[in-house]
Amino acid sequence: MYMWRERNKEEKHEDVVNTGLQPLDVVEGFKIRPGFFRMYGACVASNGVSFTINSHGATRCTLLLFKPQAPKPYARIPFPDSYRIGDTYSMLVFDIKPDEFEYAFSFDGPYEPAKGLLFNEENVLLDPYSRAVTGQRKWGEKPEGGKDFEYRARVVKSSFDWGNIKQLEQPFEDLVIYETHVRGYTKDKSSGVSAPGTFAGLKDKIPYLKDLGINAVELMPIFEFDEMESARVVDDVQLYNYWGYNTVSFFAPNTSYAFNEEHNHEGDELKSLIKALKENGIEVILDVVFNHTAEGNEMGPCFSFKGIDNNVYYMLTPDAHYYNFSGCGNVMNCNHPVVRSFIIDCLRHWAIEYRVDGFRFDLASILGRDQNGAPMANPPILESLAFDPVLGKMKLIAEAWDAGGLYQVGSFPSWNRWAEWNGRYRDDMRSFLKGDDGMAGNAITRITGSRDLYSPESRGHKASVNFLTCHDGFTLYDLYSYNDKHNEKNGWNNTDGDNNGHSWNCGVEGETDDQNVNGLRRRLIKNAFAALLCSRGPAMFFAGDEFCNTQFGNNNAYCQDNIISWLDWSRLEEFKEIHDFVRHMIQFRKEHPILRRMTKPSSCQFPEISVHNGTPFNASTDYKTKLIGIMYAGRNEEDTEDDIVFYCMNAYWEPLVMQLPVLPNGKHWHVDTNTNAEYFDGEDFTAKTELLGVNTIRVPARTTIILVAE
Repeated sequence: MYMWRERNKEEKHEDVVNTGLQPLDVVEGFKIRPGFFRMYGACVASNGVSFTINSHGATRCTLLLFKPQAPKPYARIPFPDSYRIGDTYSMLVFDIKPDEFEYAFSFDGPYEPAKGLLFNEENVLLDPYSRAVTGQRKWGEKPEGGKDFEYRARVVKSSFDWGNIKQLEQPFEDLVIYETHVRGYTKDKSSGVSAPGTFAGLKDKIPYLKDLGINAVELMPIFEFDEMESARVVDDVQLYNYWGYNTVSFFAPNTSYAFNEEHNHEGDELKSLIKALKENGIEVILDVVFNHTAEGNEMGPCFSFKGIDNNVYYMLTPDAHYYNFSGCGNVMNCNHPVVRSFIIDCLRHWAIEYRVDGFRFDLASILGRDQNGAPMANPPILESLAFDPVLGKMKLIAEAWDAGGLYQVGSFPSWNRWAEWNGRYRDDMRSFLKGDDGMAGNAITRITGSRDLYSPESRGHKASVNFLTCHDGFTLYDLYSYNDKHNEKNGWNNTDGDNNGHSWNCGVEGETDDQNVNGLRRRLIKNAFAALLCSRGPAMFFAGDEFCNTQFGNNNAYCQDNIISWLDWSRLEEFKEIHDFVRHMIQFRKEHPILRRMTKPSSCQFPEISVHNGTPFNASTDYKTKLIGIMYAGRNEEDTEDDIVFYCMNAYWEPLVMQLPVLPNGKHWHVDTNTNAEYFDGEDFTAKTELLGVNTIRVPARTTIILVAE
């Protein structure tokens, strides 16, 4: 028997198992006994440390103990046969102190590559459940040992006090999600923070985020990854695996994102950030990568899963090569029961230990493939996550496609729990907003909740995460500054990155002093935010878009750890008009629940959603339609008055006339927003709207006007 005990009288809690267990054996000079079989990884006990790991194909497992940074282990402790139950090895080692060692494993077993078996007792293997990885502390520094570097784990003692904080559980449709990269968000000196490029630096920006009005941040990968994987120099510039979509350890935070040394307490700085965000009403969504790992293909390293159970953790072809639906060399075998259990354990860990609010799954369609790579109708892992009791209130967001050609936007297996990055929203709205012919009907469908993809009777608008920009592709400023990608600095002769970004440079490629061009670009950016924040479904945009951050035309900045991918905060003052407009639109969205969801019917009996393309209740479109009008009608939050919003957008290069529906009960239309208006510090976005009659307005070229009934 064992129980959890309090760390000290200050009511801080630590994950220490208090046991009265005594040693049963002595192996290699260490007192040991069977450990805690149900607790994978390293678990601190009052009189030692329990180590638990599983392997289906191995014949023997050995625990390796290292002095910190020592090249060779000071102890090799084989697990006795009696310390194995089924495929699980567990051993409690007495009288070792967590801060005095690092650990790894080695497995012996058959080495038959043609069958996918790669056991080699000489391999030093990282614990898949490790909560901290050594040798990764300083960003951009190759660990000592170079190619011979071995990943090792460190025992983590959890003593962070969460107090009585609870999950925010904001309705999905109310979310305005802010996607950002932890390092790039504050790394440039213009950020003005005291700990640039770290969790602490991001924490310093919470007042800014709260003032902007967003209520969720989506953090690009923060699991431990090796930024030096595939590092290279191009034109005298050091390039890295900057984005972090090559996971080394799934349970461990990226230690190079911590400002302070956290020896044996890795993760505390991240927890402090998450707690502070929650205290300010901001949820935390993690971008997680379970589609592949950093071990790569046959040419890649063997430091964890390959040496533990290669043919269990990875999808292998009949001749034992790696499937590559990820584009990164390998694919995790997510629907194998062992891997499925591992993924669930991992997400529970981040939900419980780090109190995150949800997960965005990179290339999530891979999670729906079977061991042979074929799409499944009801993938067990997706169903398990949808109904897991610990993850029951978590936001689950799928990037519903993969690099193998599987595209499931609108058809991702969901059990009414999964939402999706709506890639069709991005593509259709980009095309319409820049004035492409034949896109008006699609735009109306996307703005009103993509009911062709997510029917109200099943998944509803909550399933559609609407976005126009994300880390992958042009920033919003670049979307209207470049016709073509400019990825030359990535070193691949501009062959990488998306070739179909639906961008438009407004007549000049890149930067210009032409005030007409710059004015048009600003108006198009405001149009984009107005459309996004008046659309049904949770909204998401890329950090820095609110002040026109640029990547200088690079639409695949995955390797750029420099000003190309860092936010340039000096642009916040230069583009204050855009920032204030975004803040205004976020607040407008919050004030009008009818934009986000169905409410009680309006007293004037207008339909919940109606279309008015130029004239009242004209829902027809043709190839040349450029002027659209969408009216939302319902009740306000307090159910005290009608909430009626009219969204009008002219994507044409000349002014067009919009006739508005006649309002009953003495109400009249009030212009709240006009993207063609001059900007004043008082945030007046309504000036210059030309009335042609009581219910008729002239909509300037390439302009959005939003009205409310008063």
